Amino acid sequence: MSEQLRTLPLWLPGYLRQQPAPQPDGVKDVMLCVCDHFEPLHRADKPEALRRMARWKAEFPKNIAPFRDADGIRPRHTCFYPIEQYDPDLLNDVAELCRASGAEVEVHLHHDRDTEATLRAKLMKGIADFTRHGFLPRDASGRTRWGFVHGDWALDNSHPDGAQCGVNNELSLLRELGCYADFTLPSCPDPTQTRTINRLYYAQDTPQPKSHDTGVQVRVLPAGDLQSPSASPTAKQSGDCKPPAPPFGDLLIVQGPLALNWERRKLAFLPRLENSDLTAANPPRADRMRLWLKQHIHVLGRPEWTFVKLHCHGAPPPNSGVFLGEPYRAFHQHLAETLTEAKGWRLHHVTARELVNIIHAAEDGHSGNAGQFRDYRYKLPG
Repeated sequence: MSEQLRTLPLWLPGYLRQQPAPQPDGVKDVMLCVCDHFEPLHRADKPEALRRMARWKAEFPKNIAPFRDADGIRPRHTCFYPIEQYDPDLLNDVAELCRASGAEVEVHLHHDRDTEATLRAKLMKGIADFTRHGFLPRDASGRTRWGFVHGDWALDNSHPDGAQCGVNNELSLLRELGCYADFTLPSCPDPTQTRTINRLYYAQDTPQPKSHDTGVQVRVLPAGDLQSPSASPTAKQSGDCKPPAPPFGDLLIVQGPLALNWERRKLAFLPRLENSDLTAANPPRADRMRLWLKQHIHVLGRPEWTFVKLHCHGAPPPNSGVFLGEPYRAFHQHLAETLTEAKGWRLHHVTARELVNIIHAAEDGHSGNAGQFRDYRYKLPG
């Protein structure tokens, strides 16, 4: 509670000022994305991590099997695996999980007091490791691209004491090495939380830390400003060859919902914090889904496409019990009954890569069924 109170000045003013756009008439598309900070080695040795992976491989595909979205696709996770914990045996297990469930793998990194040079080396090694396993997508030029979650939330050296990062130009370095978007936020009640909330936006790197505190909201671009899926110049796999800059900054920031939940109160009168985190103590529920939709995170000019980006630390217990057991089944049964075309909704279970592809399709003026744009710009190899 004390942490939540200390961080209120960071985001509450923006929350009170926000005026969600009204939901348009007609069928509305919902992109539901679960970004799993997937750490089987969390407080565990390798044998325990392998046991955790064995349970995930055996139980997760069965748990999600009964459910399908509007495109016939099962619920899926994006496993942001820590590159500093690379182990080929564990990554082979993660690859099996992906094949069995439709999950995908992206880049996660915990680091502390780095320089630009040491961070560059860590990222390049991690990208090479993951590429060997066939995990990361590519753009039209063939360059490897990837999504990112910053360990300990401290993106762009945003912790007040400089811990868990150290690099003020992290955003531009991430883009240079192929990062297509960051998925770290929200981080509340951590002090790294940004003033900007409930937004899809482009952050411009600066010499100061926490450059992503504000940015330019993603919007439908005028026809003359469009970047087609093939806009990237031909490039070889090299840290020296930068992908093209986004239209308004250095890096796309994809935020999940941050709000106050008045449906579930503390002490009968205090609202609970809603920060998009799925845990054993706070599993996904109908009331949370209503609140996520209410935040109406979308591309300006395309209000009928709503993006709901959630996060979790699903690999270790007790959180794993949510995704491998009844709480997840109950949640997806609720979605199957409520987010239907007959009730004005079209649900799409998307990975982080697919979510960003759909964002770019919206930017480029596309409309209609959002599910057709899952591979719009970045595609998995093979």
